[in-house]
Amino acid sequence: MPFGTELRGWIGVLRSLRVYHGDRSHRDGLERLYRPLLGPGDLAFDIGAHVGDRIRVLRHLGARVVAVEPQPRLARLLRALFARDGSVTIIEAAIDASPGLIELRINGANPTVSTASSRMVAAAAGDERWRSQVWDEIVKVEATTIDRLIVAHGEPTFIKIDVEGLEDRVLSGLSRPVKVLSFEFTTLQRDVALRSLARAAELGYRRFDLSLGETHTMVFGEPCSLAAMREKLLGLPDAANSGDVYCFRGDAP
Repeated sequence: MPFGTELRGWIGVLRSLRVYHGDRSHRDGLERLYRPLLGPGDLAFDIGAHVGDRIRVLRHLGARVVAVEPQPRLARLLRALFARDGSVTIIEAAIDASPGLIELRINGANPTVSTASSRMVAAAAGDERWRSQVWDEIVKVEATTIDRLIVAHGEPTFIKIDVEGLEDRVLSGLSRPVKVLSFEFTTLQRDVALRSLARAAELGYRRFDLSLGETHTMVFGEPCSLAAMREKLLGLPDAANSGDVYCFRGDAP
């Protein structure tokens, strides 16, 4: 790989470290958000672990973590950060609807929006808010499914999915609901969000809530219906940009 590309990639990683690990309010907000969802000894899957800020918070809450990250630089970083923590398992892979090889487009300057979705890259090219983003590397990575993760590591209490436009396909690789799951959405691709929501309903989730951007605050407070969540996603202004949908089964979260 050209030296300039590699350097740019590591500079992007350092930027993400500063943004996601350097802000104490970010960590505190995540902890408040996650505390009602799981506790000591519970298992969490962090799918799209990025620089590990969610891993750190989940571990502080006492959970065991299986963290999945396909970007080679980020997987290398995560292995270094959590090398001494026996309750964290790092898996360098993508998650998809079925196992195999997948083409990953890496945004070296902003690795948080690296994606395996060519549709996301195409949508970004036509959106003024995203035109500064450049996906300047392509690598092929192994992909597995959530169901296979469950077979290998056990059923988690909580699954967090943040895979930049592939959320609906990731959920297609899950065949039964766990206690709580979240998936990221963007207003750039509302269709992906709506398909992901529909898949969550197929799996048996009946109640939903929403956290916008990095606010770490639930919009509804009390989980709402499928219809209310669908209406909310459709009605969000484009400027909302992104957030996470939280999905709960019929029992109490």
